[in-house]
Amino acid sequence: MKKVFLSVLAVLALFFVSAACTKKQDSLPDKPALVSATGAYEKYFGTAPTADKGTCYAFVIYFPSKKEPGKVVPFPFFTFDEASLKKVALARLVEGMDIGSYQGEFQPFPAGTRAVINENKGAVTVTLSREFERAVQDGSAENAARSITLTLRQFKGVSTVRILVKGSNTPYDIQTGESTILTPGPPRLLSITAMRDKEAKVIEDLNVFFDRPVEIKELKLLDKDGKQYDGQLFHSVFDMAAVLKPKNPAQFKERKPIKVRWKVVDKLGRQAEGDNVWLLEMKEH
Repeated sequence: MKKVFLSVLAVLALFFVSAACTKKQDSLPDKPALVSATGAYEKYFGTAPTADKGTCYAFVIYFPSKKEPGKVVPFPFFTFDEASLKKVALARLVEGMDIGSYQGEFQPFPAGTRAVINENKGAVTVTLSREFERAVQDGSAENAARSITLTLRQFKGVSTVRILVKGSNTPYDIQTGESTILTPGPPRLLSITAMRDKEAKVIEDLNVFFDRPVEIKELKLLDKDGKQYDGQLFHSVFDMAAVLKPKNPAQFKERKPIKVRWKVVDKLGRQAEGDNVWLLEMKEH
């Protein structure tokens, strides 16, 4: 498959699902752009994929697990903006991720929670808004604080992380050992999303998003009768999606059932496959 470029807001990940858009690249440069990965990213997801322009930064966000309280789940993200790495990671963590095949798996931060980050010679202080008090009341505050600490400590130069709630001077003292981190399982298909311009009546393409960079061994999009949809199939930059440019885009409507037959392997050799029906999501950009 050829590659297309997924332009993102600040972070690519499923995150990036609601904001991603695609454009075809006629060719890739002889020398791929630099992708700088944190040690945490390489540990849980292997070698970072290449980009076709600019300098990209790969890292993980540790989302607090709802299925296993007290644990966190590393999830891969990308950004082109080095200066705002910590700010972007923190904002995305607090915003949460409750999409696609991960719905209901992560413990959300209380609605309306805002976070302000300050850094002084490697000492990072995160101040959470008063809305976070609801997490204190329901018992999820400690694991939320753990996810913040682990996410920020992966970045170069961060020596300590101090977490406060607005109106309180008592910081959270959080244990962040390896035992609190859940090792990622096999790759997952995240969602099937169609992209279109705001004024457009038909879609531009269908995106089959995965939860991490993968090598696609097989991918077919089929209708209810098992017939494969016509069109050009591309592999996205960052290797997190397959993109179909359909021959007949008018046939795709929101919540249309699409059967996906897929087989992938991630950078650490974890394999997964599926053959089931997904409801098409629709996003504008």
